[in-house]
Amino acid sequence: MNLKFSNKRITGILTVVPENEIKFEDEIDNYNFSRGQSMKLKLIMGYNKRRVVKDGTTVSDLCIYGMNYLFKKNLLNKEDIDALILVTQSPDYFMPPTSHVIQGKLDLKEDMVCMDINQGCSGYVIGLNQAFLLLEQEEINKVVLLNAEILSQKVSKRDRNNNPQIGDGSAITIVEKDPSSKPIYGSVKVDGKGADVLIIPAGGFKMPSSPETAILNEDKSGNFRALDHLAMKGDDVFNFVQREIPPMIEHLLDKANSNKEEVDYFMFHQPNKFMLKKLADKMEVPYEKMPNNIVENFGNSSGVTIPAVISYNLGQRLLKESFLVCMAGYGVGLNWASLLLHMEKLTFCEILEYK
Repeated sequence: MNLKFSNKRITGILTVVPENEIKFEDEIDNYNFSRGQSMKLKLIMGYNKRRVVKDGTTVSDLCIYGMNYLFKKNLLNKEDIDALILVTQSPDYFMPPTSHVIQGKLDLKEDMVCMDINQGCSGYVIGLNQAFLLLEQEEINKVVLLNAEILSQKVSKRDRNNNPQIGDGSAITIVEKDPSSKPIYGSVKVDGKGADVLIIPAGGFKMPSSPETAILNEDKSGNFRALDHLAMKGDDVFNFVQREIPPMIEHLLDKANSNKEEVDYFMFHQPNKFMLKKLADKMEVPYEKMPNNIVENFGNSSGVTIPAVISYNLGQRLLKESFLVCMAGYGVGLNWASLLLHMEKLTFCEILEYK
């Protein structure tokens, strides 16, 4: 599906990461592999260290912490918020919606829109699309988009395929009307036949958690996980990304009457360094235009990695400069989505530690 938006832009991005840091070597003895095999995996995939929440910390905690920081710094006014969107796969509760919990704890006005969206790796792009759509309404002028994940809580510590890469974090993106902004082009695709490629089998109503779903079982690769844990068919995910993302970006650029050379940065979801390098090679994009350094520093926090890669690599530059940016998210669902937009000078763009 092709999308186009006008008179809207991003005005600020704050990425929030837990201060709790785990190094790859700290957990190497948990895996049923030799140290040599694990260190080879670290080198190839770009694993190093990741940020994870401490027990008891939820996505609302991360979001509220970041929002209060923005209020305190006078970077955001409570009364100006007309809509609050939370994109997450790890809500505080089944009900009520976590966006409502956040709205209440921040004492935001009642005359506003609040909604939760259950999306993963492409969640940031999906969330921006929803924000742009809300801004079509006359009474909505400023939308706060929250992305947050604490999926480290749903990964087996003895799963060498998933545990070393998964990190936690949140991002707050301010989206506003701006009649002087340039058009934004987008694309969204879904293939639910691949829903089992990335899945947490137990914990929902289809398969409630029980003592049986918590039992660790060894897979053919020597990883131990339970049905309560995240399971990923790595080869299927890799092939899906290499097959679907390059033509999507080509189509997006064609619709925008643009080309790869005009794009300053390809700020893509960050599964691991290996996948991003292979994707850049296939798209014939220089590595410096497609940063791949988030997993090695913070871990893969699903859709949060897109605002994270922007904050980490552009940060203060975006306060003074403007860039043509192509974003793309891809993964759980299966779902893949992209945006091409001009990121004008932002009010803020930084990374904050949750303490």
